[in-house]
This record gives sequence, structure tokens and C-alpha cells, in this order.
Amino acid sequence: MKKVVMLFAEGFEEVEALMTVDLLRRAEVEVTMASVEDGMEQVMGSHGIGITMDGNMNEVNWEQQDAVILPGGMPGTLHLGDSEAVCEMVKKMNAEGKIVAAICAAPSVLGACGVLEGKRATSYPGFEEKLTGATVVTDQPVVADGNVITSRGLGTSMEFGFKLIELLVSKEKAEEIRQQIIFMYSL
Repeated sequence: MKKVVMLFAEGFEEVEALMTVDLLRRAEVEVTMASVEDGMEQVMGSHGIGITMDGNMNEVNWEQQDAVILPGGMPGTLHLGDSEAVCEMVKKMNAEGKIVAAICAAPSVLGACGVLEGKRATSYPGFEEKLTGATVVTDQPVVADGNVITSRGLGTSMEFGFKLIELLVSKEKAEEIRQQIIFMYSL
């Protein structure tokens, strides 16, 4: 079974985070929801929705993880970017060739940590200049370049989740879940 960690900071975008967690769990991926701050059993999202954590990032056995995921949202993205521990873990996971994924404004954290150097990446409009080292893509909802996956925002959350399932499990599993949840393509 594949294992991933989603990192939560106060002010995260609830739908981006929970849609991704939900889809991955449907694909039987073990997802740990971890706070970036010690002692936070519940993290409040940018729209006032509190989510109970499985623990904090210091309690995670990172050697066993296949991916790290950063949800966007404000000021959550700023808090993720202010954390040296987050940047160090993102860099470590990337150096090991493990999946490093971010959505909305959070790809800016990957840029600041040097993970996007030489990669194609996308982000929420207005954050493109913070994708340091990347070739910026603005016409795709999700961009996967090697082990790095980026996505544009809340409206692309499902596609982001499906791409993670495809890379962690299989393309067939992603398609199976698309069918299960009656995901409709644009008409």
C-alpha cells in the first residue's frame, strides 16, 4: 500500500485538501493528515472549517512515505513557506525521487525550496513568478514533470487527485474512481 502525507497549516484551502485526501483514500492509498505545527490536533482552514489531524509532521516516519502533498489556500501557503521543516522535507523527498505535489498557491513553496528547477509547473494565477526555476504552464489544470506534480486551484482538485492516483497506483485505478464518483467531463 502506498503512503502519503498531506501537510496542513492554518488557513489551508479545505476543498483542495479534502478532495485530494478523499480520492486517494478511495484508491486505497494511506494518507496521513499532518499539522506542520506541534501540538495542533485541529487545523483551521481558510473558510473556518477545522480538520482533525492524524498527528504532526514530526511524528511521521518519512522513510516509509511515497509522497508529500501541499494544499494551497491563504494564509496556509504562507505558513507552509515559512516552515524550514516543510522545505527540508520537500527537498529530501524530491532528492529521493518521491512524489512532491502542490496545488493552487502552494507550488510557490516548491519554487522557494528549489524543487522546480528545470521542471514544468503550474499554479494559481498570480503566483507564476514564484515558481522559481520552472517553465510555467498556464493552459493545463495539472502538470506532472517527473516526480513533481502541480495544479492550479480548487477547480482542478479532482484532476490533481486523479493524477496522484495514476502515479501512485495506476491509470486504471484513477479511471475506476472517476467512474465510481460519476465524474463528468465537460460537455
